[in-house]
Amino acid sequence: LRLVESGGGLVQAGSSLALSCVASGSTRKFIAMGWYRQAPGKQREFVARITSAGTANYADFVQGRFTISRNGAESAVYLQLDSLRPEDTAVYYCCAWADADYWGQGTQVTVSS
Repeated sequence: LRLVESGGGLVQAGSSLALSCVASGSTRKFIAMGWYRQAPGKQREFVARITSAGTANYADFVQGRFTISRNGAESAVYLQLDSLRPEDTAVYYCCAWADADYWGQGTQVTVSS
């Protein structure tokens, strides 16, 4: 099973990006899917998570700027990033929880001031 992220890039502060993550390979019924991020020199941190029932929760720093959604039929999860700030610069990782934890390879998001 693989998780493949896409949608990262270089944008200016205040801009938006849409991240996508699609699971391929062996099928799993994911309990939840979500996103973490890791900035240079910092630990990986939780960003957002959405359950199979559609319940979403976010890290405090999101402050209403990001929106997570999920397409269960395709085992895909999306993260809409709005009002981006330079401190949002990080590698964003997709993750999924089923019989084990699965992680993508990450996609770089860089926000310039």
